[in-house]
Amino acid sequence: MRIRLLGGLEVTSPERRPVHFATRKTSLLFAALVLAGRRGHRREQLSEAFWPGRSNGQARNSLRQALVDIRRSFPTSRDATLYIDGNQEAVALIAGPDETDISIFDRKFEEGRAADLAFAADLYRGGVLAGETIPEELDEWFGPYLDRYQRKALQLVDRLSLALPTPGSTEEVACEGLAERLLASDPAAEAAHRALIRIYAHRGQENVALRQFELCRNVLKKQLDAEPEAQTSSLAISLRSRERTGHQRPEPSSGVAVPALAVPMRHDDQPSIAVLPFQNLSGDIEQEYFADGMVEDIVTALAHFRHLFVVARNSSFTYKGRSIDIKQVGRELGVRYVVEGSVRRAGDRLRIAGQLIDTSTGAYLWADRFDGTLAEMFDLQDQIASSIVGAITPKVEEAEIERAKRKPTESLDAYDYYLRGLAAFDRTITSRSATDDALRLFMKAIDRDPEFAIAHARAARCYATRKSNGWMVDRAEEIAEATRLARRAVELGRDDAIALSYGGYVLGYVGGDLDDSAACIDRALALNPNLAAALGVSSWVRACLGEPGKAVEHAALAMRLSPLDPRLFAWQFNTGLAYFCARHYDEAVAWAGKSLRHQPNYVSAMRVMAAGHALAGRLSEAQQMVARICAFDPLLRLSNLAEVLPPFYRPDDRSRYIEGLRKAGLPD
Repeated sequence: MRIRLLGGLEVTSPERRPVHFATRKTSLLFAALVLAGRRGHRREQLSEAFWPGRSNGQARNSLRQALVDIRRSFPTSRDATLYIDGNQEAVALIAGPDETDISIFDRKFEEGRAADLAFAADLYRGGVLAGETIPEELDEWFGPYLDRYQRKALQLVDRLSLALPTPGSTEEVACEGLAERLLASDPAAEAAHRALIRIYAHRGQENVALRQFELCRNVLKKQLDAEPEAQTSSLAISLRSRERTGHQRPEPSSGVAVPALAVPMRHDDQPSIAVLPFQNLSGDIEQEYFADGMVEDIVTALAHFRHLFVVARNSSFTYKGRSIDIKQVGRELGVRYVVEGSVRRAGDRLRIAGQLIDTSTGAYLWADRFDGTLAEMFDLQDQIASSIVGAITPKVEEAEIERAKRKPTESLDAYDYYLRGLAAFDRTITSRSATDDALRLFMKAIDRDPEFAIAHARAARCYATRKSNGWMVDRAEEIAEATRLARRAVELGRDDAIALSYGGYVLGYVGGDLDDSAACIDRALALNPNLAAALGVSSWVRACLGEPGKAVEHAALAMRLSPLDPRLFAWQFNTGLAYFCARHYDEAVAWAGKSLRHQPNYVSAMRVMAAGHALAGRLSEAQQMVARICAFDPLLRLSNLAEVLPPFYRPDDRSRYIEGLRKAGLPD
């Protein structure tokens, strides 16, 4: 390991000598590349973030000088395991799996055995870049990484304290050290207090454990005006009961027994989820109603996702007020995933935390928090519920894709082929080969289940991508097949919001029927108003129908509901298209540029960007973009442009789009 970020930045050269970069900015740039890993960053993003206020040329030159400084310590060679790689557009730090502490930490954290968790605990000397001075303009850049690893450390200390073998073991020592380091930086880190309580109880030191609980309670009261979480309080109750009865101490992970429940029935191998009652950590009965009402809203919203099995509120609320084990909940309710959370008051502020957990491993797949004022408590309920639903549904989909990838191909059923198709299409840079692979997998899913509505819709969407990029070979035949698949999707999926969304989109873009397209997408939104994908395609159809204000509104809502969605680039493009139709060319160019930063070879965004630059009078930039378009689609001409154009309802939108590309230099 040659790079440490946890607890501060330490770097050693291939010769094992300490590395000191020329400037603090270079050190932070190096850290940013380490955190990004092999996916790297676009040069434009780095230069704008690290050297704001400078001209584009000056910022790019500063970036080049910083990269030269880094390359001096880590030159590229045939046997190098750590080096800078990149081109004119992007740059990445290529490092072996054991070169950085964060890559080892992440791997051990995911592997999850007690020995692995202890190894990760020893690696965590402190937060990412702790002790480093980060300029204010880079707070937004590094903030998500700092938060992510702090959350992981808290999850780690909690999990490790539940998996301790004999007292005095290496795992116990590592857990205690991590808990103490976490409390040194944040005395209100309740997970660390809880870990120490378990450790002392594990050693038979009940009095010390109870003193730790009292310390935890006092700190929380003083700093947050809050009480300990239910699982922390239950540890104290268990310890006091043990003192009174003189019974032998139970295993440290034991809790209050939960009666076995009848496992709800579900079909095939669909993903399943339960939403547990949120904990009210503030002792305010109004917040109790708020927390319960929010859980009901989340359950109701999740139930709109037709391919997600959701346990009813009455079953999940059986666990209210109890200390439970997530794996046990998974077994008793028969679910793969659990949502849990808490509501905490600090002064006149409310903080709502939520987590998504895989019940088979206990791993946290997602965690976030939401803040608001006490005065708007009930107004926040719908907003928070929709935000949580929007965040967790893509995470469930990602987890299901990974589950399908681990299955041997001879045992795949229709749903597994569908998930693999999603992995090929949604989670890779768009390319002809990826689109072809996805189409093949979706068609395999249809072969296994001819009434699989969303497989039809996703297959149809692959043809839409082929049309947009100029990849159709037999245009008439492929348009007919795309339309057939789309119509079959909406026929089979009358009550399936995803099938209606993508089937409707293809009917509009490939089939040219905007009325049918809008009707299908509107029905999808009526079925599931929290579905980001439906709002995303709705923004496209509204732009085409000449309703740019509604298009921008729906795209913004989609991005708020699912800010890390694989289709984010498409919603950004739709926003740019809407602004183009509204004659706001600067905004159109800006949003198309954002789309291209997420999907560099998205030709639709390139076309809007070129037309927007041209109509705004920036012919040089427009011509550069047309050159880029022609590199990706050499056969595109003004004469065949209609083959890839959106089906604009307003003739003026269509004529301005064509005129913009003509001015930009698209060949006749």
